[in-house]
Amino acid sequence: MIAVLLIVIPLVTGIAAFFIQNEKTVRAWSLFASLAVLAASLFGLFLSGNNQWLEYNHEWLQVMGSSFALKLDAMGQILCLLNALAYVLIFIATWNRSYEKANRFFGLMLLTQAGMMGVFLAMDAMLFYFFWELALIPIYFICSRWGGERRIAATFKFFIYTFVGSLLMLIGIIYLQSKTPDHSFSISSFYHLNQTLSGKEQSFLFWLFFIAFAVKMPIFPFHTWQPETYQQSTPAGTMVLSAIMVKMGVLGVIRWLMPVLSIGAETWSYTVIPLALIGIIYASLIAYRSDDIKKLIAYSSIAHIGLMFVAVFAVNQIAMQGVIIQMFNHGINVLGLWIVVELIERKTGISKISELGGLAQKAPSMTIFFVIIALASVALPLTNGFVGEFLMLTGIMRIHSQYYLWFTAFAGAGIILGAIYTLRMITKIFYGEVKEAVTNITDIRWNEKLVLGVIVVLIFWWGIYPQSILNFTSEFSKEIVDKINILQFLPSKTGL
Repeated sequence: MIAVLLIVIPLVTGIAAFFIQNEKTVRAWSLFASLAVLAASLFGLFLSGNNQWLEYNHEWLQVMGSSFALKLDAMGQILCLLNALAYVLIFIATWNRSYEKANRFFGLMLLTQAGMMGVFLAMDAMLFYFFWELALIPIYFICSRWGGERRIAATFKFFIYTFVGSLLMLIGIIYLQSKTPDHSFSISSFYHLNQTLSGKEQSFLFWLFFIAFAVKMPIFPFHTWQPETYQQSTPAGTMVLSAIMVKMGVLGVIRWLMPVLSIGAETWSYTVIPLALIGIIYASLIAYRSDDIKKLIAYSSIAHIGLMFVAVFAVNQIAMQGVIIQMFNHGINVLGLWIVVELIERKTGISKISELGGLAQKAPSMTIFFVIIALASVALPLTNGFVGEFLMLTGIMRIHSQYYLWFTAFAGAGIILGAIYTLRMITKIFYGEVKEAVTNITDIRWNEKLVLGVIVVLIFWWGIYPQSILNFTSEFSKEIVDKINILQFLPSKTGL
């Protein structure tokens, strides 16, 4: 029942928000709804292991072989918690921002949350696709309606990329369903197909799913929609896209691509891993050269997700556990970065790094929060980012390939470049001579301190005491790797 509540609460409250005309009322209503979703997600964590509360299966489209099957496994728990917590933080951080036709904005935001929850929970391929599209449609309208001057062109490109990817995935889903003995869309039926599909079929199907997930993450060269969309979207939309929605692609690879089409994944692994590594270096270099804060963070996100993708293809427990943990950590850290960037732009009207400087003298509290969050994003020891990236890098080094040292070297170079451009950004924006644009800037308000304070607490909590999340994800990561290895994918060097 918890799984159902995580979808129903934002869905129902989102629809209701369209009928609330007063902006203050609909803002409060949306925050209340997000708090209710967070409470349900936390309750689900306390009930871990109790499948009666965490699973739901009901007849849905019986004539098509599809059921309304949901499950809160460990990865679903973490991503649903990220989704729920991020929405609360976003609504509080942007509390003072006014929106034209606010009821539509908040209604669409909550519908987007419902769609993403469904993606994280679905255990039926048709249901997964339904929620995949449900998450896409409202975020498109959010970005195109409340974004910047070039929002229409940017979001149209975003829509075309994701729509084409989704269509390819749908073709793959229908093909797989036709091959199941029981003509079912259930995830267990799809898993069994790995033993019956030919290598040629798997190779073809791999690209249908991979392109859909690669666009969403995004992975080079399917990334070109992302930087401009992040720049042109309204801040809340950018936060949702960067902190939460990209994780839909990572989940898709872990839950639907690798265990279902492991032979296809093996066949093309030496193609897609280099693509991700190229993307890491390319995005890092673009970020270093960027003079726009938004563009820098957008490209840094491509590099971070690329590292996760390579770690997934390492197919060992250490790497997989690192990916699952880092999905949450990256979401929290990048959300904190976007919140501070939104504050800087709102207070100064500027997002160019070269026009900013000396902010530490004018806004010391904001500076402290940003520096901590930025250092966590580059995996400084004792921060949450270090835990996930250390596990992923260790797992990549253990990949069963003669090129494992090259893979590790390129992945490590991306981490080093990330530290370089992040420290450069901190120095130029917050230190040095006070620029004219920031002369009259004021420090952050109590609600903004509250949100950034929560993020900093999570950064140090899981950085200093990561054992809680390591214990929580250990069994699940081993289970996923065993599924892939049993189905004759690349054998793990660790023997898992």
